[in-house]
Amino acid sequence: PPPPPPPPPLFFLMIRRPPISTLFPYTTLFRSVANVRVGFIGCGGIANGKHFPGMAQQEGVDMCAFCDLILERAEKAAKEYGTPDAKVYTDYHELLADPTIDAVHVLTPNVAHCEITVAALEAGKHVLCEKPMAATPADAKKMLEARDRTGKMLTIGYQYRHFPENQVAKKVVDSGALGDVYYAEATYLRRRGVPTWGVFTDKAKQGGGPLIDIGTHALDLTLFLMNNYDVDYVCGTSFEKLGHTLDAKHQGQVNYRGEFDTWNNETYDVEDSAVGFIKMKNGATIVLRAAWAINMAEDYAANGEAYTMLAGTEGGLDTKEGRVRLNHVVAEYPTISWVGNKVRGFIPGFSQGPAPKSKEAEDRKSTRQNSSHEWISYAVFCLKKK
Repeated sequence: PPPPPPPPPLFFLMIRRPPISTLFPYTTLFRSVANVRVGFIGCGGIANGKHFPGMAQQEGVDMCAFCDLILERAEKAAKEYGTPDAKVYTDYHELLADPTIDAVHVLTPNVAHCEITVAALEAGKHVLCEKPMAATPADAKKMLEARDRTGKMLTIGYQYRHFPENQVAKKVVDSGALGDVYYAEATYLRRRGVPTWGVFTDKAKQGGGPLIDIGTHALDLTLFLMNNYDVDYVCGTSFEKLGHTLDAKHQGQVNYRGEFDTWNNETYDVEDSAVGFIKMKNGATIVLRAAWAINMAEDYAANGEAYTMLAGTEGGLDTKEGRVRLNHVVAEYPTISWVGNKVRGFIPGFSQGPAPKSKEAEDRKSTRQNSSHEWISYAVFCLKKK
């Protein structure tokens, strides 16, 4: 039988996700500080699916302003989530002119991220911008320059860093258990998972397809775990093989409710998959793969989740299917150790505790929703400290 678990360290408490008020005790730490007043620019799908419900859970936050090109969206959001005096706008410049607003969430199509973020920073607001950061490297650079010039905080919505399995993986890597990490794979593949809402398939508004949308999640997670951002060179290719060629009868896309969920192949003008090779200055390499539609089995790689694989001189690690799997040598034998909360055993110092009793599918859904909220919580925590 496995040995009894050690007393839970602080890290354990974080990944088990206690109530937000316990994880980030604003009322205790910042009693004398006024609430953070937050405005939202963009009231579409990602705002209603993630940001609004996430911020509504936070203590010390006033959701006081909502802006959208469609006035009814902003009015609906203000009614459901806003403070009694919440204001609505169709012009984001008017929202930014309010001196009482401390921070804004930029939740627009990708090509507008740079313009709005720079304007918000220069208006004295802290900014939480949805991913990807920008549609082009030049735009991303402008955003960083504005951050540095204004001294305001800027964060981007890469919430996979906050998933409990990835927090555990980070602790394993930082402990030195893998040695020198010299090879990695960053993967986010969907056999069929083309977004059929919003403007995801419109290159003029999004700047790209799955690579910029979900591939950046996997890449950010991999770079975060490696703690290596010094790139030497990059090469890659993208494919436009299925998105604009498959009609509704041949797409084979089914949503989570079991309903056929077709996209318009006549207006689809972004890639449907992409692969890349990234060489770091220290010699390490990363293989990046992303797809909304690819004829690859789900149990092979196209499981619709962002995950990473790291290979080092002392061991390897992967995060597929929401678990951390460590491959290493124990007592001269090659060994696979599951590190996480879906197995009986544990590795001291890395365990997430006993297996949950609820169904794994429900656990994964809850984990990902809560982890998005934790990313928002961390941003608010930083704002309060600022």
